Amino acid sequence: MGHYDNAFLLMRECYRELARDPRHCPIADWTDAFAPAPFVSLTDPTPDGHWRLVSAHFPPFPGLPGDPFTVANPRTVPAYLARAARLLYALLRSAQEISDGSAPRWDERARDASEPDAAAPRVDALVESVTGLVKAGQLASLTAVIQAVALLEPLCRMLPGFPGRLAEGYLELVSRSARRLLEPLLAGDAESRFLWEIIDLVLASLRGSIRFGLATHPRGFEAIDDWDSREWLRLNGASDRALDSTFLRGLYDLAFAYEDGDPTRPGNAAGQGLRGLFRMFLNYRGSLFWKMQAGMGDVVFAPFYEVLRRRGVRFEFFHRLENVRLADEAGLAPGEKPYVEALEFDVQARIADGGTYEPLVDVEGLPCWPSAPDWSQLENGARLRREGRDFESFWDRRRVAREVLEVSRDFDCVVLGVSVGAIPTVCSEIVARDRRWRDMVENVKTVATQSFQLWMNESMESVGWNGPPATLSGFVTPYDTWADMTHLVPVEGIRPPPGAIAYFCSVFRTEATPERSDREHPLRERERARRNAIEFLNRDIVHLWPKAVHAPGRFRWELLVDPNASDWVAEADQTRFDTQFWVANVNPSDRYVLSLPGTLRYRISPLDTGYDNLTITGDWTDCGFNFGCVEAAVMSGRLAAHAVSLRPRLEDIFGYDHP
Repeated sequence: MGHYDNAFLLMRECYRELARDPRHCPIADWTDAFAPAPFVSLTDPTPDGHWRLVSAHFPPFPGLPGDPFTVANPRTVPAYLARAARLLYALLRSAQEISDGSAPRWDERARDASEPDAAAPRVDALVESVTGLVKAGQLASLTAVIQAVALLEPLCRMLPGFPGRLAEGYLELVSRSARRLLEPLLAGDAESRFLWEIIDLVLASLRGSIRFGLATHPRGFEAIDDWDSREWLRLNGASDRALDSTFLRGLYDLAFAYEDGDPTRPGNAAGQGLRGLFRMFLNYRGSLFWKMQAGMGDVVFAPFYEVLRRRGVRFEFFHRLENVRLADEAGLAPGEKPYVEALEFDVQARIADGGTYEPLVDVEGLPCWPSAPDWSQLENGARLRREGRDFESFWDRRRVAREVLEVSRDFDCVVLGVSVGAIPTVCSEIVARDRRWRDMVENVKTVATQSFQLWMNESMESVGWNGPPATLSGFVTPYDTWADMTHLVPVEGIRPPPGAIAYFCSVFRTEATPERSDREHPLRERERARRNAIEFLNRDIVHLWPKAVHAPGRFRWELLVDPNASDWVAEADQTRFDTQFWVANVNPSDRYVLSLPGTLRYRISPLDTGYDNLTITGDWTDCGFNFGCVEAAVMSGRLAAHAVSLRPRLEDIFGYDHP
């Protein structure tokens, strides 16, 4: 996303140091690796059982993600609220133009929210104006509401200097008047209703932020993290229609925010949800979304790996961490902190001839991270492959050796970057002795996800998608999110090249994690994800791609590219799906980390000093942006770096706005 400043800063530095030759590598610079993706779509069910598309083009905001800020910190609560007020002003102007019959699309007004006005009234003058309007008790016309909202931006920027009770009363006046005037006006066509739902949610967000004193509260947004986002918005005046809107549902889908993968159990902490909304829509730079121009392993991890190898970092692949062993507390000196004494690994495979494993492969001139190991580089690799070794499976515990690293001899400091889903297994000693860690693993929950890719012989237009390449959410279970990834065709090296590529994903409903002896569990879950995908394509894809079916309930399976087929088949059955890529992310370390209400307080920070030679990192830590995303992972990594080396400075971590 365009507000991922820490992630983009790191990528930009990485590509700069990598210094690839553009004559020989198609992705030489970060601008080759990422491209703006401003088109976003949502879906809305209709009474007749169909789905209506709601699409928006978000205009570019100034700058590029990762640029240094040239103005005052835009990631304070007052700055967020001021931009939200500016967006509200733009949306209300669009509503007024709808009433006049000459309205632009509401999203075309988004540009108006990008930068604040230079001039602002004095506090005393603004207090006088606001007091007069509140005493009047009613705004008689939509024009009066818009004029009143124009005062909200400077009011928010003055927080906490502006009187809080007066600000709360003013928001109540604006909300009440806007609902009275706009709800009947915008109850007609679907796009008008969508506009009102957005206005309703922005009003509730502003009203609640001021009512709960988030601009002055020592915990900031975290003060409301015990509420679910919908619950908190309802508490602050959002209507049932807005709370059930495709916009809000799409945001829950985007964050996989369903406990245990159950669509009837949505949950997202209100403070983090509000911070995420403000950053996503009001703090992006360049583009709302940026699409990677090759796989993430190829444009993110492979460049990191190459740069670190050049710096002399040593990588040991095929080592599965089994235990972080603590020193015996009985041997600690008075006042000495507990520390990690050893790291215990299962060695899954040895490198042939004692060499160094080389993970990257060349595809069309681009160093890429493959989806499977290179068995030829492994000792007895052919046998390991025949045995079906799965080095990434939590349940495949086969090994060729054990290895123990000891403090002082092999390491000084441990930076633990495994996911929270693996912590109960690899840190059982810490969890057993430390109440905070037990609370963390019991409360910071994860959810399994599922995804599949379609590689098609025909273009998106030929299957009935007539819009621009979009990122779409809010669709039907079991695959509610879709992205057009056709732009990857030139770098994938498939001959003949496919006509279109599409990625689908969603949460994956699962029961309790089985015992580690159940080696077949990932295969069973993968088969279930496959059945979900086939059912989805037969039953639901027609609502997005009306020309992708032969008849109701019958997908055109011959659309799918079969790289092993010598001839194109005029009509195929669903076994053609087996030529595609799909996955069920059920491994504890692969599951998505949720931000459920009431749980964020249990996260531990990378800056925590409870253990002398251990720091943690990952999007599951308390890092200032507690969502499961690459930005949170990078922020956490930068905090861990600070814990170890005092670099970078905390003030240099974008958006680390903890009290």
